Amino acid sequence: MVEEATLEVSDADELITDEELQEKSKGQLIKKAGQFRDRRNELNQLASSRASERDELNAKTREKVDEAQEHREKRDELNERVQEHKEQRNELNAKANELFDKVDERKGDLELDEGKDLDELKEDIEQLEFKQQTEVLSPEDERELIEKIENKREEYQQRKETLEDNDDLEDLVEEAEEVRAEASNHHEKVTELADEAQQHHNQMIEAYREADDIRDEADEMHESFVEAQEAADAHHEAFVRVQKRLRELDKQEEEERKGKRAEKQEEAREEAEEIYERFKEGETVDTEDLRKLQKSGLL
Repeated sequence: MVEEATLEVSDADELITDEELQEKSKGQLIKKAGQFRDRRNELNQLASSRASERDELNAKTREKVDEAQEHREKRDELNERVQEHKEQRNELNAKANELFDKVDERKGDLELDEGKDLDELKEDIEQLEFKQQTEVLSPEDERELIEKIENKREEYQQRKETLEDNDDLEDLVEEAEEVRAEASNHHEKVTELADEAQQHHNQMIEAYREADDIRDEADEMHESFVEAQEAADAHHEAFVRVQKRLRELDKQEEEERKGKRAEKQEEAREEAEEIYERFKEGETVDTEDLRKLQKSGLL
């Protein structure tokens, strides 16, 4: 992995100034160009690595957001079911209350709310009979006890006959209790579904929190990517400026070589003309002079 040294994110003019471009030798500039190119490549590799990490983090953020959305949808679905069961529970409780009100009204009409019910009366009678059979009583106390037993038996028989004449009251009580039990079942379902919905709500909040944390990491990584990319661009710009200066120097050298060649050619031409003038005047020229004349095209 590219070493994450201090990034030079300054612009190209700060990496190499115009003055340095003009003053440095060609060899120094070639060395600088190589340094800028190598550093640019390192920074581009670093920027690419950071961009990949940023993209991975952004992908994880999207996964967490999708996960949160799934929990949100499940929570909302459960809350809808909670509301349905609440409505059914409330309707059933209202119906049960109406039925129990009718039961109380019927009991009031039959005066069954006063005194004990059949089971309690039966139990009282059994206790009194047991006392009669097991305890030694005075004649007066025994007469009183027998009278109490008879009164209880009479009350029991009267209430029994009254209830037997009103079988629909028992049916009404049974119906009311069944409706109340059904309402209780819906209430239990409300509690169960509400707890499950709360769990999905908590998981949704946690997933969103994790998504925010990962998004923050992705944002930091993006800033690091931009920093590395800007540094790479600055080094590329510096490299381009040095390359441009090297081309200018190459052009200057080529022009200087052309000038020197032209100067030598002019000197050769002038020398050839001088030899030619001497040759025309009949002076003797050696082989080297003849070669120069032939090369110049004068002979």
